[in-house]
Amino acid sequence: MASAEQIKALLKSYMEGDDSQFLAVAMQVAAHEAKRGHGKLAQELRAMIDQAKANKYFPKPHKKSIPIAQPRGELSALLSVSYPKLRLPDIILNSQISEKLIRLIKEQRQIKKIRSYGLSPRRRLLLVGPPGTGKTMTASIVAGELGLPLFEVRVDSLITRYMGETAAKLRLIFDAIKQVRGVYLFDEFDSIGSQRHITNDVGEIRRILNSFLQLIEQDDSDSILLAATNHPELLDHALFRRFDDVLEYELPQTENIIKALKAGLSAFKKAIINWEQLADIAIGLSYADITRAVEEAMKNTIINDLEKITHVDILKTLSERKSILNK
Repeated sequence: MASAEQIKALLKSYMEGDDSQFLAVAMQVAAHEAKRGHGKLAQELRAMIDQAKANKYFPKPHKKSIPIAQPRGELSALLSVSYPKLRLPDIILNSQISEKLIRLIKEQRQIKKIRSYGLSPRRRLLLVGPPGTGKTMTASIVAGELGLPLFEVRVDSLITRYMGETAAKLRLIFDAIKQVRGVYLFDEFDSIGSQRHITNDVGEIRRILNSFLQLIEQDDSDSILLAATNHPELLDHALFRRFDDVLEYELPQTENIIKALKAGLSAFKKAIINWEQLADIAIGLSYADITRAVEEAMKNTIINDLEKITHVDILKTLSERKSILNK
């Protein structure tokens, strides 16, 4: 049986969210049982530990997040909330973005340990790149991995034409960020952070931007703040240094296009398919465009009672999608 010190160490690592230490102590318990001649128990413990390590990135959270109340009052018009279940393997990203996301999630999982050393975990990411490349889905992935609610800022309700009102609404949002830990996504971020000299309404844009800069500097919460834009060239330069990392998304190339096609068609029986040829046709399409084309091909298979999806089916819908975007 585990010693008192081992039990204490297990509980301590569990409470601190230190998964690597928890598994290390569990291995010590298994070794201890093996020495005492409890071979079957030791084997079972090792099998359970190996299963826990099998997840390529992280163990699943110990418990599900408890849904909180929907935003009320004025906040209900500014924030929408969801509880994503997506995980890192559900999205196709380049290695650089994946590494940065893994680092953020690892630091967030050990937030108490990091703060005990007087350090701050990564919690602010700027996501830039073309539409349909995975920026919004990244927010769902981060929330799903950490078991946190995802709050999306309603930019159409945030930006108003009345002087000072947008800044006041921003303060409400940052109050929520402090009070309720979650992942907060500012999509279309260029509408808040545009350069101060590229608009006619310079005074109001300056007030909004200055308010955001001040609020983000004062924010010391445990929430995660993500800002996404299709137009990084419009952002004021002062914003970039307020973020811990900038994630640059691009249109998928051949390897990732094939991954996206195979993932989208995984549930369907397929005839012989030339993936490389399909990838050549799909160059220039976003992940969202590829997903849309795959779904169209699958619907065609379903409504025509076909047994398998064919190369020609997918080729046709990819070509149609590309034709639409080129008009």
